[in-house]
Amino acid sequence: MEIKAKKTTGGIIVAAGKTSDRDQRQPLWKIGSITAVKRIVLSFQQVEISPIVVITGSETGEIEHDLADYGVIFLPNKQYENSQMFDSAKIGLRFLQNKCDQVLFNPVNIPMFTPETLRKMMECRAKVISPSYQGKGGHPLLLASELIPKILGYNGSLGMRGAIRSLGIEREWMDMDDEGVLRDMDDIDRLDLLLKKHNQHILHPFVRISIEKECLFFDSRTKLLLLLIQETNSVRSACRHIALSYSKAWNMLNGLEQELGYAVVERKHGGSKGGKTYLTKEGVEFMEKYQQFELKVRQYAKDEFDRLF
Repeated sequence: MEIKAKKTTGGIIVAAGKTSDRDQRQPLWKIGSITAVKRIVLSFQQVEISPIVVITGSETGEIEHDLADYGVIFLPNKQYENSQMFDSAKIGLRFLQNKCDQVLFNPVNIPMFTPETLRKMMECRAKVISPSYQGKGGHPLLLASELIPKILGYNGSLGMRGAIRSLGIEREWMDMDDEGVLRDMDDIDRLDLLLKKHNQHILHPFVRISIEKECLFFDSRTKLLLLLIQETNSVRSACRHIALSYSKAWNMLNGLEQELGYAVVERKHGGSKGGKTYLTKEGVEFMEKYQQFELKVRQYAKDEFDRLF
């Protein structure tokens, strides 16, 4: 019997509100003791969605601070004042193209769907999937990555809805016992009623993995820095995506190389746009080993947590 490989799923959270919008601070509104955007990130992480991309606008600095330890990638929509949600979605889709098999897209004002809803959607084989509750459609939206080029090419006035219609593919509606797929931040009283149930769904072990000698020299932030250098061939660009200063990034890289005893990055100078930075062969091998180690540790932690609790 052929065993189908598990699909990889990336996530996009649009949190790029306009300054003039009365709801511009919705990403940072607290539901319970955590912000709306962090609640969505936790739900995504529960079902191993990675990478998670957060599109920011007027509250970029505050959102980056709120999620600094959660291993997400920040992509600013510099035109957020004069653009629509679909424009922010395109920024995320461009970044995730060719990085995963499918993508979950969600606006930050819908924060209370459960990880179980996400899991059921991710296991479905349809190319366009939306959840519903008691016959009403909701969020998030799941898209097969093969559709991304056509969606990026849509320039009509109907946003994501129009882009999906232009694909000529029937959307799969999955009915869920999850009121959270409908409730947005305008219905804060109803969200509060769902809070206890949602907190139970996002209960999980949060494992921080680091490598140390006399002091820490590699952790999740260093890992994300290396992954983004591999993606962008630029330390400066990588820093912009994870709210890290350029000088701090080089301190981290130099410290890592000193502790490991070999070069992790290679700098090539020249060209009209300046030099580029790449991971060395040893750097790539180190990352591959670390990711295997991290995967096994997290899986063990999850299995033991489920068994004991």
